[in-house]
This record gives sequence, structure tokens and C-alpha cells, in this order.
Amino acid sequence: MDKKVNRKVNNITYGIVGLGIMGGSIAKAIKTNILNDKESTGSVIALDKNTDSLNNALISNAIDKGFLPEQTTTFLSLCDFVFICLYPHSIINFLKQNKKYFKDNSIITDISGVKSELEDNIEDIKPNNADLIFGHPMAGGAKEGYVNSKSEYFKNHNYILIPHNFNKKENLILFEELIYKMGFSKIITTDSKTHDEKIAFTSQLCHVLASAMVETADDIDITSFAGGSFDDFTRIAMINAPLWTELFLSNKKELIKHIDKLKENLNSIEELIQSDNSKELEALLNDVRQKRIQMK
Repeated sequence: MDKKVNRKVNNITYGIVGLGIMGGSIAKAIKTNILNDKESTGSVIALDKNTDSLNNALISNAIDKGFLPEQTTTFLSLCDFVFICLYPHSIINFLKQNKKYFKDNSIITDISGVKSELEDNIEDIKPNNADLIFGHPMAGGAKEGYVNSKSEYFKNHNYILIPHNFNKKENLILFEELIYKMGFSKIITTDSKTHDEKIAFTSQLCHVLASAMVETADDIDITSFAGGSFDDFTRIAMINAPLWTELFLSNKKELIKHIDKLKENLNSIEELIQSDNSKELEALLNDVRQKRIQMK
């Protein structure tokens, strides 16, 4: 893999493994924002077991060719840049099973919301002839499936990269250019441990809280009394249960830390309300307001 390859974001073949909401959105963003001019010679191909998703993507020109799982070897041999858009455990299994089939000097990335398990399996999943770069696009929709994919999901959102010492500088530069051209506005570079700690708070805890909020409702018609705050707060409770079960359990150590701290804060607020302590309650809410203002 020491051979230097001269390539540009608009002249390579992108492969999407898993054409759900994220895989479909990535394909559409590349097609719309990068391969949309006469000078572009690149293409987007996809691998999925769902023939309806592949056919819909072909009809909408989100991909140029579709492949079924039994064609994985051929598919990977064509790809210069591979996005593996599967559930966390499936990403690991796919890499283990296919690490010897990737194209020489290709770039591989994932979209997993948990990195610790990838890190723990790095020697078993990293191909010798290709460059595996961990990544996490911080965007998406509430509903799953290709039919709900949109290139616009990525506009002005963040993308997290977790580079390793074995990653090639030119590949990281190409990846960063691709990210910005897909519509993302900011790239965060970090390590896997920090990623899982922060994402447990900003993403997974939010889904836990929204789920608990909806589960607390005794009356499903209570939404007749709801304003915008309820809709905003509980939108993410329309959850992809298999995916988020995997994410919660895969990152349970970090997630439980945040849940415990949240429970402490809920108990403190409950005590202030119960004791009619208006002075301290108002002070707390003012502190919360100022803290949120300071958050970017």
C-alpha cells in the first residue's frame, strides 16, 4: 500500500455498503455536490440485500450500479472509496469477512456512532492493502430506510474523524475535501475514547431522555395539549429500535455515567420544586440559561 495514488474527489468510484437512510444520503450528496459537472468521471455504486432500495436509487440516479451481497468481492474490487453504512456490529463483521477483498490503495470508512469496539478489533478489521479511517457524520433523519434519505441532511452539520498513525496524510486530505463538498461545515478530529464519551452525552443520552419522556405519557392523546417544545424534544423518540439498542449497549459504560449524572440533576430540581425553594430554583435555571448560551 506504499504506492502513491493521484486522485481527485470527482474522478473516483465510491462504494456504499448499506443503502439505508445514511448510505442513501451519502450517495445523493456525492452525486449532487461532487459528481455533478462535466469534468467528473467518478461514479457511485452500492451494495445492499434490499433490491427495492437498489432499484429506487438507480431510478433516482443516486447510484450508477447496484450489487447484491453475493457480489461483494466484485463490488469491493471496483471501489476507490468505501462507506460502510451498517449497524456497529455488522460493520465489524463486514470488515473481518472481506478485509482481503478491498481494492489496493482504496480508502475505507465507517459511520458508526460507537468507536470503542472498532478500536478493540482494529487488527482483525484493518486491511493490509487499504486505508481504514474511522468517521462519524453527525446528521440524519428520524426515520430509517433509503426512501427517507436526503443529501440535504448534511448541510451545515459536523463530521467527526478519528485518524490513526497508520492513515496516509493524502487520504485524510482527500477525505476532508470530500466531507466539506458533501455539505458539512465543520470537521472535528478526535480519538475513539473521547468520541464515545462525548457522543454518549450529545446523542445517545438525548435519545434515552426522549424515549423516557414518551414512555412517561399515560395518554397518547396528550399531544393535543402540546406546543413546539414537546415536538422538538421528542422527535428523536421515533427511534430505530434495533440500531439504538446496539448503540446504547455498545457504549453502556459511558452512557450510564451520563444517565447517573442526569438522575442526580433531576433529583436536585425535584427537591427544589417540592420544597417551594423559589430562590434556588430561579438561580439554577438562570445558571442553566447562561451555560446553554455559552455552548456553541
